[in-house]
Amino acid sequence: MGNKLPCIQVNPGEISPRVLTCGDPKRAELIAAKLEDAVCVSQNREFWSYNGLHKGVPVTVTSHGVGCGGAVIAFESLCRAGAKVIIRVGTCGGMQAGIDAGSIVIATGACREDGVTEKMIPLSYPAIAHRDVVYALEAAAREKGIDTHSGLVLTQALFYPGLLETTVSLYQRAGIIAGENEVSGLLVVGGLNGIKTGAILAVDAKVFELEGVESYQPDKAVLHKAIDDQSHIALDALIQISLD
Repeated sequence: MGNKLPCIQVNPGEISPRVLTCGDPKRAELIAAKLEDAVCVSQNREFWSYNGLHKGVPVTVTSHGVGCGGAVIAFESLCRAGAKVIIRVGTCGGMQAGIDAGSIVIATGACREDGVTEKMIPLSYPAIAHRDVVYALEAAAREKGIDTHSGLVLTQALFYPGLLETTVSLYQRAGIIAGENEVSGLLVVGGLNGIKTGAILAVDAKVFELEGVESYQPDKAVLHKAIDDQSHIALDALIQISLD
């Protein structure tokens, strides 16, 4: 078909209005396995999409890869394909005491150091999660008895620290609770397209700039449980959010 959207390679109308998105294609496959009647819609590069049902409600799961450049292509394409609600399910680094490996973070907004959205709209435009998404995620977590931390996150284009000093310590002092690589892109795209967006993140370790790359040794069992918990929270929240 000639109408397939770039990179995600789906046609407009081929996905559900309710979408979960994550970086890793293999994680998208695992989340899709939790759905009823899941089918693969497209597999192209890092962009894998699945349709299925969660408790009888149509849901799409799409992977967006690592980094905001490619992720924003996926987010924008999902909007053009018919998404009305998008929740990112991902991992992050903790930036505050008590937000350690295995913690779960619900993003209320993001600092825009992603290297992409500044090319779309001035940095004075905020990256804010839609209140319906935040409330639905918090409610789903409470219903499951799972503790979460809600607050602002830092989205940076940088992954490994380089020679230049980063702003992580500054944002830590400002109360930012976690750092990751794609949330601000999703929130800005959501705002510009008038759709509801948000994110729930599993902490795998402290951010590199605070403890060093060499100390990055995630406990696989702890991280696996957090990722499984956040996926169930996100799916339950997704089907509760109004499309209006």
